[in-house]
Amino acid sequence: MLKKYWYLFAISMLPIVELRGGVPIGVGMGFPFWQVYLVCVLGNLLPVPFLLLFGRRLLVWLARWPYVGPFFQRIINKADKAAQGFGRYEFFGLWAFVAIPFPGTGAWTGSVAATFLRMPLPRAIAAISLGVLTSGLIMGIASYGILEAVGIFL
Repeated sequence: MLKKYWYLFAISMLPIVELRGGVPIGVGMGFPFWQVYLVCVLGNLLPVPFLLLFGRRLLVWLARWPYVGPFFQRIINKADKAAQGFGRYEFFGLWAFVAIPFPGTGAWTGSVAATFLRMPLPRAIAAISLGVLTSGLIMGIASYGILEAVGIFL
């Protein structure tokens, strides 16, 4: 049984799949909502501090490579330019970006966005964590069904 939880935890850590894939898989395994939610949220949040600390450094390092460097430098330049316009809405914007379970959004891409916004680490972690918690609830409602999800809270 513990092996299945580790499997669910590992799936939620993966880029692209993240919690959005982990919750439906947990439903398919027959786990109750609160267990799936807890395991998937923790798995999705584990890589965030590392991504925030080292993400920009990795992109800058890749920008120095001969063949792929120009591609990564364009990403850095565009992100830096876009980050100038966020201002006071960056926390809410990052939370919403991570919370809405669309393809290409989530904790991984939110972490990259936060590094380009040059958000302070505690603020970025808070926005991403709230986004993951919200996304987990949305995916739980979508995966378990609205009536069962409401019954969980009653």
